[in-house]
Amino acid sequence: MSIRVLVVDDSGFFRRRVSDIINGDGRMEVVGVASNGREAIEMNESLQPDVITMDYEMPVMDGITAVRHIMASRPVPVLMFSSLTFEGARVTLDSLDAGAVDFLPKNFDQIAKDAVQIKRALTDKIAAVARKQSRVMPQVAARPAVKGQLSRTELIVIGTSTGGPAALQTLFKGIPAGFKTPIIIVQHMPGSFTKSFAERLNNLSPLTVTEAVDGDRIESGHVYVAPGGMQLMVDKRLGGSIHIRESDERVNYRPCVDIAFASAAKHYGRNTLAIILTGMGADGREGARLLKQSGATVWAQDEESCVIFGMPMSVIKEGLSDEVLSLKDIAPRLVTEVS
Repeated sequence: MSIRVLVVDDSGFFRRRVSDIINGDGRMEVVGVASNGREAIEMNESLQPDVITMDYEMPVMDGITAVRHIMASRPVPVLMFSSLTFEGARVTLDSLDAGAVDFLPKNFDQIAKDAVQIKRALTDKIAAVARKQSRVMPQVAARPAVKGQLSRTELIVIGTSTGGPAALQTLFKGIPAGFKTPIIIVQHMPGSFTKSFAERLNNLSPLTVTEAVDGDRIESGHVYVAPGGMQLMVDKRLGGSIHIRESDERVNYRPCVDIAFASAAKHYGRNTLAIILTGMGADGREGARLLKQSGATVWAQDEESCVIFGMPMSVIKEGLSDEVLSLKDIAPRLVTEVS
């Protein structure tokens, strides 16, 4: 059975282009198009799509308002299209707060370098969120939990992608003031988004959250968000610091969880706690392998609480996770076993 998609955008040209890409993929079909948020709400009820692609700025009703209504009436995975500007970042993060699962740049040239990659970026994401909705993702057995105090944890590194912004907000609401262990966040996100996202986390968390800059000292009680479009590495020498570097074009993810994990394995070794959260693909798997070889501890989010189980699943299947935890259980475990 093909994945049923509703395309929502006030631009007829954009609706046609997105529809052509979707209909060109044998896994899915466009079952309807809407030109504003109000039509999207009505068509979500009448057409029962599996996934909705949604623009933000539309007449009659904007995309964020439409997402809120959809989540309240007939919840369905929504992918937002966004401009990669500072204002676009704010709007997109508001959309994710409203219930959208992920976003893509509205300028397709910013998604990938060629037409094939552009099509795959859109259709693979639609297929991934549709699988979550229908719950046909393969089940992966959790490794037995090893309870008890972790070895002296000097650094926590969190890697995530699709579904990460909402998961991280849930996580940090549960970490109280006074939590001392520094935290690095590697979230797949464009460069224009990470500063806004860090500010949003800072506003809801009693901890200090900032976008990392080159040369930052790794300080107690501080959370550092890797800047989009760059690569973050840590160095324990001289008390601990962060290095931000331009990304090699051959590296698919910017920032890349594997690179951050690998640097933590080298410099912090067994005193690292790595946490892999929801996301497409397998970024973090090879970094987790290096961490385990250095004696570090790795936690993975469970399938049930993930938007997309890909990244945690890749770590679990390789036997690299010490524990598999529901999102709601991660903060309490950090408080009791790390702080």
